[in-house]
Amino acid sequence: MASAPGSPVRVRFCPSPTGNPHVGLVRTALFNWAFARHHQGTLVFRIEDTDAARDSEESYNQLLDAMRWLGFDWDEGPEIGGPHAPYRQSQRMDIYADVARKLLDGGYAYHCYCSQEELDTRREAARAAGRPSGYDGHCRDLSAGQVEEFQAQGRTPIVRFRMPDETITFTDLVRGELTFTPENVPDYGIVRANGAPLYTLVNPVDDALMEITHVLRGEDLLSSTPRQIALYKALTELGIAKQTPAFGHLPYVMGEGNKKLSKRDPQSSLNLYRERGFLPEGLLNYLSLLGWSLSADQDIFTIEEMVAAFDISDVNPNPARFDLKKCEAINGDHIRMLDVKEFTERCRPWLQAPFAPWAPEDFDAAKWEAIAPHAQTRLKVLSEITDNVDFLFLAEPVYDEASWAKAMKEGSDALLRTAREKLESADWTQAESLKEAVLAAGEAHGLKLGKAQAPVRVAVTGRTVGLPLFESLEVLGKEKTLARIDAALARLSA
Repeated sequence: MASAPGSPVRVRFCPSPTGNPHVGLVRTALFNWAFARHHQGTLVFRIEDTDAARDSEESYNQLLDAMRWLGFDWDEGPEIGGPHAPYRQSQRMDIYADVARKLLDGGYAYHCYCSQEELDTRREAARAAGRPSGYDGHCRDLSAGQVEEFQAQGRTPIVRFRMPDETITFTDLVRGELTFTPENVPDYGIVRANGAPLYTLVNPVDDALMEITHVLRGEDLLSSTPRQIALYKALTELGIAKQTPAFGHLPYVMGEGNKKLSKRDPQSSLNLYRERGFLPEGLLNYLSLLGWSLSADQDIFTIEEMVAAFDISDVNPNPARFDLKKCEAINGDHIRMLDVKEFTERCRPWLQAPFAPWAPEDFDAAKWEAIAPHAQTRLKVLSEITDNVDFLFLAEPVYDEASWAKAMKEGSDALLRTAREKLESADWTQAESLKEAVLAAGEAHGLKLGKAQAPVRVAVTGRTVGLPLFESLEVLGKEKTLARIDAALARLSA
């Protein structure tokens, strides 16, 4: 969908700084960012931090760090500024108070003195009678005497928006035409009794003042859209808003058991993926598939390819299930797409403290660069590199006992002695020569290469699974390899 002439695309990403960023939030950021970049539009990054009890400066800094790590540049927002600053809602309270006064003065909102107990009682009665249980308009048209009586009782009112008695229809960019009837969209609160503005006010007010043209957000907010459309109409009539944005509601991201992925689900945390060594480009490639696709037969693509092709009308409205294994597989593909030099650099955090079990002085950069091309073909996430190369930098291999038991069968000692003899005279500048040595040792004992190399691999690396064995032996070197075979033989004899 192209932006209208003279009306450039302006979208916003407006998270609350509560807890760690999660992948559902990242998917929303990705679709907004890609939409803005596809249309050469503007991405406004706004922080919705009006909930002092839940928001924190630590979470705010994590959000900014996450945006940078993911590669999401923003055109207006924190640390950049812009014509609609400030971009943190906690710094815009005077604006919301002013808009609330104008809505009250214009008759678009009213004071509601109902207590929570009274609201609950009337809602229960409505449910029992089979009627909608939303707010019943009790305080819509209070007389001056009624207001005086409530005030005399010491009641402090909230501010409610007066919903028009009309059906609201709009075209969702993802879901098509949607209709909401008045009985299903009751009057709603916009300011708490203590004067604090609610999300229902601040979010559309900021969108209006920041001239947002398209609101792309989660499906969970769909029910609030007719309320916001009515509020936009009031803000336009008051001269505060210039237009009502187009809305597109993105599908749920589902977790285990087909339940909506929540912050409480371990696999939802963005920090988890960073710590495991997912590439931003791999993670974003997978997240883009949660509701969208480049084509029916292409799952692997770059972020640039996504931006070039992204059309919000192509987003599937059905819930998308998060599949960790597929996410890992796609990330592995992106690891293999890296230039080898780039791969070696991206692995470095996992080759040093606190991840590496070896001392810093035992790390050998030359060995790492030699083994890196072989490691690159095997990894799904970068953190796997630590266990894959520890045999190169530790004084002795760390034996995995299950691997030892699996590989060191009866006769393994004889095989290892023969393999050591063959390796002693092999050409250690050629991995193929080392392979031929182990192959010959296997043949001498009636074993094929696969069976013959298992005891050698465990003796040298400590595990039955790892990087290509003969390239690993070549990088480790003759002296250390033979010493480890000797150590394994001593362990077997003991």
